Amino acid sequence: MSRERPTTGGFAARPSAADRWVKSAAPPPAKPYSARLTVDITPALRARIKIIAIERGLTLSDMVRDLLEATYGLAESTAP
Repeated sequence: MSRERPTTGGFAARPSAADRWVKSAAPPPAKPYSARLTVDITPALRARIKIIAIERGLTLSDMVRDLLEATYGLAESTAP
């Protein structure tokens, strides 16, 4: 029995354009929402508004943002 490994030809060559490809990657887009708001509510209220959001096809965050925008009417450009 031979213990010698078969030769495979070595490592694959690195693509010549790899560095250029990595450097040309676009930066990730900026997130439109950069502030967080924590509100203490009861589990029952959270459950009710979560169900309403699901029924409307929204996330809870989207629904709350829409409600705040409708109530206070502050556009991002006029916010302090």
